[in-house]
Amino acid sequence: MLRTLNGHNATVWGVAFSQDGQTIASASDDRTIKLWQRDGTLIRTLEGHSAGVGVVVFSPDGQTIASASDDRTIKLWQRDGTLIRTLEGHGSSIWTIAFSPDGQMLASGSDDRTIKLWQRNASLIRTIDGHDDRVLGVAFSPDGQTLVSASGDRTVKLWNLNGTLLATLDGHDDWVYRVVFSPDGQILASASRDKTLILWNLSRVLNLDELAYACDWVRDYLKTNIDVSQSGAAAPAKRDRHLCKGNRNP
Repeated sequence: MLRTLNGHNATVWGVAFSQDGQTIASASDDRTIKLWQRDGTLIRTLEGHSAGVGVVVFSPDGQTIASASDDRTIKLWQRDGTLIRTLEGHGSSIWTIAFSPDGQMLASGSDDRTIKLWQRNASLIRTIDGHDDRVLGVAFSPDGQTLVSASGDRTVKLWNLNGTLLATLDGHDDWVYRVVFSPDGQILASASRDKTLILWNLSRVLNLDELAYACDWVRDYLKTNIDVSQSGAAAPAKRDRHLCKGNRNP
């Protein structure tokens, strides 16, 4: 262990390094954000939220700090502790925030089941409504063209920035807490309360031929199961053994 940073009076939920690696920000249920030097020296405490602060992130240029709270707001701060502005619009606690790679947009996810996209100047771009439970994680792809969200509804969803749903990834059996892209944008990792981490091949996900994918799974069953008829006409409950004939990988 290098050192322990003490100073918060309640649970610490979020922590982030600045891009230059010299400053650490921490977010706590004590309603504050604290900025620390790497040696553990407290630089300053940012106060302004009226409820616990669950997440804190630095902008890509390292000049802005964003914090999100159970008070339903996002606050943007300068590194000197000056409050720049407050973003309001969510109807419940905000679980997650992320800057776009160019730092001009901010995405947020909330207990209200929505994702919101904001301009850095505080203008709301749009609200994306597509999950059936709280949104626990959001992230931008490295090229800034795709947004991913993770939810208590056990799914991961990929979106265009115009709000169009690109894909829904099912595979977890419990809340999905976090999502992150690989640096090259080809792999997505999702982490869940079901104690698993799933790696998704995004090229395959976004170009998936669903019928071919399903046939790859059931082709041997159709060929070999004695309860599957040759023509499908022997019994209503039976299925055509040649259902996937003509599909790829015969």
